[in-house]
Amino acid sequence: MNLPQTIEIQAEPYAYELKPGRCALLIIDMQRDFLEPGGFGEMLGNDVSQLRRTIEPNQRLLAAWRAAGMTVIHTREGHRPDLTDLPPAKRIRGRSLTCIGDPGPMGRILVRGQAGHDIIPELYPLPTEPVIDKPGKGAFFATDLHAILQNLGITQLVVTGVTTEVCVNTTVREANDRGYDCLVPSDCVGSYFPEFQEMGLKMIKAQGGIFGWVTHSDSIHAALR
Repeated sequence: MNLPQTIEIQAEPYAYELKPGRCALLIIDMQRDFLEPGGFGEMLGNDVSQLRRTIEPNQRLLAAWRAAGMTVIHTREGHRPDLTDLPPAKRIRGRSLTCIGDPGPMGRILVRGQAGHDIIPELYPLPTEPVIDKPGKGAFFATDLHAILQNLGITQLVVTGVTTEVCVNTTVREANDRGYDCLVPSDCVGSYFPEFQEMGLKMIKAQGGIFGWVTHSDSIHAALR
């Protein structure tokens, strides 16, 4: 697909000037343990339907992005099997009977290589799409994401995934500090808590876009067409 060098997308607090050759789609933590019934997220008492509503919009956006030949990157939150990259404070903070590294519905919880750690089939990465395994909430902490983006000449990110107030927000803030312009489609991000979804998006676009821009995926599709 031949796209212009710059595409204007309707967004808040003002239009986003997307540059297809310098923009990547960054899909955050669409993992089985977070989104699938019977996974770790549901085991903690969360309503996974709040996250599952993001699957179809992400599928559509991912398909459009791939058709345009633009860069796609996925992330997964999880730890080494020996848990040497897991801070003790993170493991015990939830005071749950089941913690990171313990046996869960889909293998050891948030451990790399386990079934629950992997990305849902509906959004599974192509072999050519980098997957960033991150031990923290933000996609830049203790990963090679920044180096990959620099090597590819990427300066803009369309950030989707879960959850809006935690890993998405943390990644957008990290990206902002590193000079990336972030656009967040509201229907492609989700939270277990509707009030956190609303406030998480407001925080990104507040004060003239202090961390980035917020839009709807329909506006991206219209612009790409």
